[in-house]
Amino acid sequence: MTDLLKTRLSRRAVLQTAAVGVVGINPALRAAVYAAGSDAPEKAEVKIGFIPLTDCASVVMASVLGFDKKYGVKIIPSKEASWAGVRDKLVNGELDFAHVLYGLVYGVHLGIGGPKKDMAVLMNLNHNGQAITLSKKLADKGAVNGAGLAKLMASEKREYTFAQTFPTGTHAMWLYYWMAANGINPIKDAKVITVPPPQMVANMRVGNMDGFCVGEPWNHRAILDGIGVTAATTQDIWKDHPEKVLGTTGEFVKKHPNTARAVTAAILEASQWIDASLSNKSRMAETIADKSYVNTSVDAINQRILGRYQDGMGKTWDDPNHMKFFNEGTVNFPYLSDGMWFLTQHKRWGLLKDHPDYLTVAKQINQIDLYKQAATASKTPLPKSDMRTAKFMDGVVWDGKDPKKYADSFKVKA
Repeated sequence: MTDLLKTRLSRRAVLQTAAVGVVGINPALRAAVYAAGSDAPEKAEVKIGFIPLTDCASVVMASVLGFDKKYGVKIIPSKEASWAGVRDKLVNGELDFAHVLYGLVYGVHLGIGGPKKDMAVLMNLNHNGQAITLSKKLADKGAVNGAGLAKLMASEKREYTFAQTFPTGTHAMWLYYWMAANGINPIKDAKVITVPPPQMVANMRVGNMDGFCVGEPWNHRAILDGIGVTAATTQDIWKDHPEKVLGTTGEFVKKHPNTARAVTAAILEASQWIDASLSNKSRMAETIADKSYVNTSVDAINQRILGRYQDGMGKTWDDPNHMKFFNEGTVNFPYLSDGMWFLTQHKRWGLLKDHPDYLTVAKQINQIDLYKQAATASKTPLPKSDMRTAKFMDGVVWDGKDPKKYADSFKVKA
């Protein structure tokens, strides 16, 4: 590449060219330009925390396949033991970024579920792919779904214990929503505990809980081990729901905007690669099954990542709404309405005492402008709106237009 080309093709020029749809820009040239001059990442190496779950895959593959180098940064994946540990290391700066629960980021920003710290969501990492598992003992008594669980809890009175992975996190909100939709108040009718994802199966094996909500591969692992059944998938609760995000602190984004943009672009390309083919998904499953990452058998990962489900009771099906990492870019956009939804549930379940300014908080956290820059650089399609509409399992529609009214509308709440 000549010095003249380097000078003329500024990042702005590359972004403008991509924005108007001109194709044929050499990817290596685009990357070199992107990382040149004042737009070079402020940090050459970044540590990204992750929990051993299938949905850490885009972070891992961005590093393994070298998408990070393309944008002038090196990603060091850091395996963490719990979401509380991820939170603490993000807040104190031991981690630069993390594969993290959407609701955890919002909770920390508002000072619930941990110390108060300005936080940032750079992109959504995946849609769908979590599940609610009930113990085989409950299933043998007819509790194989929400209605069966409600019936058993009403007829056989005792303390029922369910686990989620973090108080303000996604799994807690899916579990609570599902139970409430079936007439069970998760706060008043049950005991809910917090357990790190990799410890779910072991805890159920020794009888510490009746059910749990967690990400894969731990629901499928419970089936393989013969101790649990899948009562519901989270895509049954909300089709194409947001799940893990690429999170960091507001302070990091202000100090290192180029680094944040480069890492986001690299993970967007990894997300696109995963969803591009079945062979890529299989290679991803083989990679993350390693003890360095998820530390499980490949067969615990690869079935559900391809949409092949079994419930542990003889039923099998192909689910078109399985875990997605890119899906033509629809997965990754940090919709303001998605973030606001978690706030409505935090209010519903008493985690927030008062209504926050829902839209303002979402705009503070979700880095829409930075995401759009990274999306343009990685040729990721952008939606027409920063908001989206969703229909839940109970028929209730969420569109983000009146979050206070929505949060107060639920009959079953704390």
